[in-house]
Order: sequence, then C-alpha cells, then structure tokens
Amino acid sequence: MADDCGCSADEELIEKSPGYRRALWIVVVLNVGYGLIELFGGYFSNSQALKADALDFLGDGSITFIAILAIGWSLAWRARAAALQGVFLCVMAIWILYETVSRILDQSAVEPFAMGAFALGALIVNLVAIVPLLPYRDGDANVRAVWLFSRNDAIGNVAVLIAAGLVALTGAPWPDLVVALIIVGIFLHSAWGILTQARRDLRQANASAASQQVPSES
Repeated sequence: MADDCGCSADEELIEKSPGYRRALWIVVVLNVGYGLIELFGGYFSNSQALKADALDFLGDGSITFIAILAIGWSLAWRARAAALQGVFLCVMAIWILYETVSRILDQSAVEPFAMGAFALGALIVNLVAIVPLLPYRDGDANVRAVWLFSRNDAIGNVAVLIAAGLVALTGAPWPDLVVALIIVGIFLHSAWGILTQARRDLRQANASAASQQVPSES
C-alpha cells in the first residue's frame, strides 16, 4: 500500500515500474563504461574538464546503482539514499575543485582535438542514457537524484565541447579550467536540490509514521 511506505501512488508506480528499473540499468552500464573511457581521455588530452566529466560519469553510474537497490524501500530509506547521493556529489565537487586549483598553478598544454572527440562521445552516450529516463524525471528525492545526475552529465558534455573549441582557438588552457569550475558549480547546485528534497521527504515519512502511531479515538 502507498500509505504503508509513506509515498504517493504516482511515486510508487514509478518505483515499481519494470521500465524504470530497466532505464536505471541502462544508465549504470553506459555511465560506468564510458566513464572509464573518458577518464583515459582526460589523462591522454591533459584536460581537467574531461577528467571532471569522467568522474561525473562514474559517480552517476555508482549512485544510480544505489537507486536500483533502493527500489521498494520505504520513503524514509529512499530519502536517506538520496541524501547519500547528494553528499557524494558534494565530495566529487570538492575533489574536482582541488584538482582544478592545482592545475591553475601548472599551466600545462591541453590537446583540444582529443578533448573534443572524447567530449562528443560522452554527449552521445549521455543522450542515449537520458532517453529512457525522460518518463521518470519526476518523483521522490531518489528518483529525482537519478534524473539530475544524468541531466548534469549532458550539460557538462556540452560545456567541455565548448572548452575544447576555445582551447583550439586560443592555444591556452584556461577554457578547460573554467569549464571544470563550472562543473563544480553544477554539482553543488544539484547536491543542494537533492539534499533539500531528501530532507523534505524524510520529514514527510516521519510525520506519516507519527500519525500512524497516534491511537484512534473510539
């Protein structure tokens, strides 16, 4: 029953939909697979933005796997899983920020054409991953976290492509570093949204549990 788990009927339908589970598995396989490829591309092209985007891929795949495990859990536990996703996103943002600041002190050259090729491949993979998620972008914090991770990947891919073009035009590494910082901002903004909704869902679950514990008047 929807009341037993503390979730709405629409959210319960999303969680239990075979299509939703299948969409999540597609996201896991595509993100983890291409994340490893793009990480190699980041080191090959010496692109900090590409490394950040690859980390986003790997984090997206890992967190989506957690979302698969959370299917069927109560609203409270799904909210806790979403909060874990938000914290993980913050940790990734801090790591990327540290790496980017370190690279600012080391103005080594970036290979723009390899950077652009890997970023284009990442965008194609992300668009393929987003399509099966489109019907499931609304729901509780856990469902929305998966959607935001995938959406952020696509935005980051476009930004990396633009940076690769600017690096090719200017011959300077600063566009790569600027885009890496933009990706940090996107991560932190989405983490805030995920944590805010997770806290709201947890309050709703606690209120529902408290109301069920109140003895009914005879």
